[in-house]
Amino acid sequence: MWAHIYTLTELLTLKKETSRIEWQGDSWRLRVVNLRLPDGSTLEKEVIDHPGSVVIVPLQGDQILMIRQYRLSLDESILELPAGTRKADEEWLTCAQRELQEEVGCRAEQWQPLGKVWPAPGLTNEVMAVYLAQELSADPLPADADEQIEVVPLPIQQVVTMALDGRLQDAKSVVAVLRAIAYLELESGS
Repeated sequence: MWAHIYTLTELLTLKKETSRIEWQGDSWRLRVVNLRLPDGSTLEKEVIDHPGSVVIVPLQGDQILMIRQYRLSLDESILELPAGTRKADEEWLTCAQRELQEEVGCRAEQWQPLGKVWPAPGLTNEVMAVYLAQELSADPLPADADEQIEVVPLPIQQVVTMALDGRLQDAKSVVAVLRAIAYLELESGS
């Protein structure tokens, strides 16, 4: 049986009938929403409410400081950029500064915002702010209890190549690396 494909006009008439919190964690919650479809039927959808997060491209000379850490959802350690969830009412840049210190052990003197992205709009309302961090110096903060992180410095061009050829699979890292390289090329006039 084929599902009905709604037009944009029909989709705009979806009505939220009810919404309930199914689960509440420290940083996000699972909300279940009942929608009324244009034909009068109802549909239940799940949404993850998220306070937002940051991803940082730490640039030290001609290297990007990547991290390798275990991700429970994948049951493996992956290569990615430092990132983290905002605390309640925390400023975006403050969150990025804290995460850089916790995950890489560095402070940055120069911060460049590179925009925001929705990492998974079909699942969550999370917004992720992207930053380029430069002029790094050692200034660690204690890592979160569940984080066992290895800092992996890699040449910029290698990370860009990995982002383009699929070896770097973490979507936030791919987007952030490509935005950072585009920004750096524009700034240098290349």
